[in-house]
Amino acid sequence: MTPTDRGYCPVQPGAVLLGGPRFQADPHHLYNDMRREHGSVVAVELPGGVPAWLVIGYREMHQVTNSPELFPRDVSLWNQWGNIPEDWPLLPMVGQPMPSIYFTAGAEHRRHLAMVEPALESVDPFELRRVCEDLADRLIDGFCGRGTAELMAEFAEPLPVLALGALLGLPKEEGPHLAWSMKVMADGGADAQGAHLQFMGHMQRLVAMKKAAPGDDLVSRMLAYPTPFTDEEYVNDLMAITAAGHLTTSDWVGNSVRLMLTDDRFAAALGGGRRSISQAMNEVLWEEGPTSILAGRWAARDTRLGDKVIRAGDLLLLGLAAANTDPHVRQHVSDAVQTGNNAHFAFSHGEYRCPFPAQHIAEIIARTGIEVLLDRLPDLDLAVPAQQLTRRPSPFMHGMSALPVVFTPVRAVGGFQ
Repeated sequence: MTPTDRGYCPVQPGAVLLGGPRFQADPHHLYNDMRREHGSVVAVELPGGVPAWLVIGYREMHQVTNSPELFPRDVSLWNQWGNIPEDWPLLPMVGQPMPSIYFTAGAEHRRHLAMVEPALESVDPFELRRVCEDLADRLIDGFCGRGTAELMAEFAEPLPVLALGALLGLPKEEGPHLAWSMKVMADGGADAQGAHLQFMGHMQRLVAMKKAAPGDDLVSRMLAYPTPFTDEEYVNDLMAITAAGHLTTSDWVGNSVRLMLTDDRFAAALGGGRRSISQAMNEVLWEEGPTSILAGRWAARDTRLGDKVIRAGDLLLLGLAAANTDPHVRQHVSDAVQTGNNAHFAFSHGEYRCPFPAQHIAEIIARTGIEVLLDRLPDLDLAVPAQQLTRRPSPFMHGMSALPVVFTPVRAVGGFQ
């Protein structure tokens, strides 16, 4: 590809490098600096010198997510394919053209959604809560007698994947390996491609198993949809469901517990205050949502967004966390953040948002887990000063790398099936 090709998008002069310690340690100040220096749409550079636009304005985010024809989630439009090496570490996050609910647009996207959404809607919320209570108790039993724990590795990360595994009909022994592959893939490091292949292997084996022996699970209900899909389509859709459900929910749990342990406003919740748990979880969706940046949208034609000229095929990254804290709109919603206002972008927005049944499933898993944790360990506290806590090394996902805690040791409750 040469500079004379239509849609060629070299890295803009002064583009912000999308990576580095500020995305982990101080993202909100970084986003404010971006607004002051670049406006609501920022030219950024991805690893390997790959150009993109980062949308950080709330109004501009609405414009992009409400315009699926102008900004479709159609990765085949990308004008950079000639410059992307096969081993590019962010490829699993940005995606490639494939038959999937996440990487298709228009009628094809709706075809996949028509199969996936009813399967998600069929999940019994009361049974899911019971399963999550048992799983949370089992995980807590593993460390409650010590008086110390690392909550990300021992609770927040395994809980969602175990709960989703139960919904999918996944063999229990595959849960830890599946969680590892998704975490490594999302961090976008050197092992991301290999982790993506391992993740795919889990889903391929699951589809084959459920085709041979259907059960009362989400995968079997997808396979029973009247219009048949290929095995590749089932696997891709399951990867989208599982990755989105596990990674974001584990970080929702971790970020919510961290907030409750570091903010005096939520101290009462450590005695089991349900209202405070709900408030903390909602505040996290506004202030520290699990997904900071979502890839992506691709411009279907030349257009303008904010004060920037967007060329056909340009990649737009959705800066969900930045848009949620946009000062141009936060002055109107800041007082309502803790009272249930859900006008945030934590689940994206528009035609390609996270399906509502999936949002409900994530909320049940996260809230149930936190409730059981605080009921069992009411004097939970951080084991290190709050300023020593660090975030995962990913500009895309906003989660804790570790959450060490201390508490009064208690006896295991046991008795699980």
